[in-house]
Amino acid sequence: MTKVYFACSIRGGGDTSLYEKIIGAIKQAGGEVLSEIFVHDAIHLGGSPLPVDQIYRRDIAMIQACDAVIAEVTNPSLGVGYELAYAEQLGKPILCLFNPDSSRKLSGMVAGNPYNTVYETNGDNLDEIIDDFLA
Repeated sequence: MTKVYFACSIRGGGDTSLYEKIIGAIKQAGGEVLSEIFVHDAIHLGGSPLPVDQIYRRDIAMIQACDAVIAEVTNPSLGVGYELAYAEQLGKPILCLFNPDSSRKLSGMVAGNPYNTVYETNGDNLDEIIDDFLA
């Protein structure tokens, strides 16, 4: 089973229904989502109730333990950017998902990085994209 770190904007807001769809697609593809708690925290708490030093240590440990990173990058997030750079430094495969129906623009640093695999999706073809990435 592939261990996946799912990165998404939590404190800065984001499309939590899309986050849930991504988690479901990862599981459908046979992946284990190490960071599934993020979606719960984003929906119910507006972020993790943990102290920031514990959030940092927890998230870094999950990135170190994962086999791949899948990030929802439509809503700009300093935390997600940091996580992507850290995962790249560790040599983890990275899939970035961006919703083209959004009024936002994808960061040039994310879109232009040849290390990242970037797909535009509004959620309709998530199963196919994630299956291909995790295969």
